[in-house]
Amino acid sequence: MLINVITHLKNISQSQWYWLFYIAAGLCLLAAALYFQFVREELPCLLCIQTRLLISLLVIVSITALLFRGNRVINTLAHLSTVLIASSLTERSYQLLGTERGFVFGDCGFNLGLPAWFAIDEWLPWLYRVETSCGYTPELLFGITMAEAMMVMSVLLLLVSFCVFLASFMPLEAKNKLK
Repeated sequence: MLINVITHLKNISQSQWYWLFYIAAGLCLLAAALYFQFVREELPCLLCIQTRLLISLLVIVSITALLFRGNRVINTLAHLSTVLIASSLTERSYQLLGTERGFVFGDCGFNLGLPAWFAIDEWLPWLYRVETSCGYTPELLFGITMAEAMMVMSVLLLLVSFCVFLASFMPLEAKNKLK
């Protein structure tokens, strides 16, 4: 059983569908964020914009990994980057959920804290400009808030990406060695 799981995860780590899924999921999350911002008029806070930046980075890493799937070094760096992005996304989601629920108190201003040479909030203000302070997040479905959904999705992303990252180091012959 374990051998089959490892083999399956190894195959996933080399699959174009893995990266295509991350690209599609990331773009859907960004589209949903824009829907809430422009249609439902739910203005984004600092943590929301930082989450958008991380999701955008995930899409960029996934596109790069998809294009250079055959390169072992780039593939390994892409898997590692995905784990690091997922870790950061989990931390940001926890901060957002904690701010919403009141168990985390922090400074949530309007400054992204990015260096002057990377003023993405000025280049793409419709996507990355902080427009309100942190507080509650909108309800999605069945009473689940955006912060709760992001927490669950980021933890799942972290678990999957970490398992796939570890499996990417296993040789395909691992099935025979583990018997």
